[in-house]
Amino acid sequence: MRKIKMGIIGVGGIAQNRHIPTFLKMKDKVEIVAISDVNEATAKSVGERFGISQVYAHYTDMFPEVDAVTICTPNKFHAEISIGALEAGLHVFCEKPMAMRPDECEAMVAAAEKSGKLLAIAYHYRFMKESIAGKQLVTQGDIGRPMVARAKGIRRRKVPGWGVFTNKELQGGGSLIDYGCHLLDLSLWLLGNPKPVEVMGTSYNELSKIPGQVNQWGSFDHTTFEVDDHVTAYIKFENGASMLFETSWSANVKGDEEAVSISGVEGGVDLFPFHFNQVKHGMLLNSEADWLPGEDDPSLPQAQNFINSCLGLEELVVRPEQAMQVSFIIDAIYRSSETGKSVSL
Repeated sequence: MRKIKMGIIGVGGIAQNRHIPTFLKMKDKVEIVAISDVNEATAKSVGERFGISQVYAHYTDMFPEVDAVTICTPNKFHAEISIGALEAGLHVFCEKPMAMRPDECEAMVAAAEKSGKLLAIAYHYRFMKESIAGKQLVTQGDIGRPMVARAKGIRRRKVPGWGVFTNKELQGGGSLIDYGCHLLDLSLWLLGNPKPVEVMGTSYNELSKIPGQVNQWGSFDHTTFEVDDHVTAYIKFENGASMLFETSWSANVKGDEEAVSISGVEGGVDLFPFHFNQVKHGMLLNSEADWLPGEDDPSLPQAQNFINSCLGLEELVVRPEQAMQVSFIIDAIYRSSETGKSVSL
């Protein structure tokens, strides 16, 4: 079996801590042959650390050498680089979110369709054991028709104090576009990605502007903080389902909380931890799982799905049109917050 020649574009924390080490575990199917970063010193250092000899200052220079690229840049550059790589005949694995604006997402999908190459977005929460188990219950009809989703990704005081996470120009937003997007994507996937028709949302960024804030994830400049640190939303779908959504980097709550639940006509499923909830034999039953199949680290099955799809062995779990749906809803939440009105889609 031939190997996929992989290039990594942007070698910051997510590349060094997740994608490069994960691909190196798959040496039978993929070989990282090149990396690129605007910071040449960082690129050379990372290349030496991981034994990658081809290091480029500009990502397009690596295109002739690779079959696929993994994009780990700030959000602002996702669309431009993805489209360029697709047009060059390469498969693309892009970090989340897909892009900063809906029109960029549409252009990415169009480029993928025209090129015939794969475009995958790194929504790795779908590859968690609990997520896979929950999806099986939903698709096999164990909870009946899904009605209400509840998605919550709350961090009490964890504004990322590194990189460009609080830079609106480069990232497009804060807690919603960085963290909440994972829970939003996962919930939509469990629901079967129904068509959203109306979004009501509110974003806040008050706590992170207060001087002397406690922050567990490094320091940041409160005087220049311009992105959201707490977001709530209510989403209605064409099939009658609805979603209650909340995410934060900073919130005055008891502690961090991460939860997704789907309530259906015949039952319900809760993730993190996993529970299957039923009404049966005149009883209210909540079932726990003693064991769930799958990997503890979702990075590996995510990478395997992309590489195997490139080799024609699997289908992508995260399809680009689904990832685009996430970005459309994120944009609608921000627009709703700005106008104080619901947004029709």
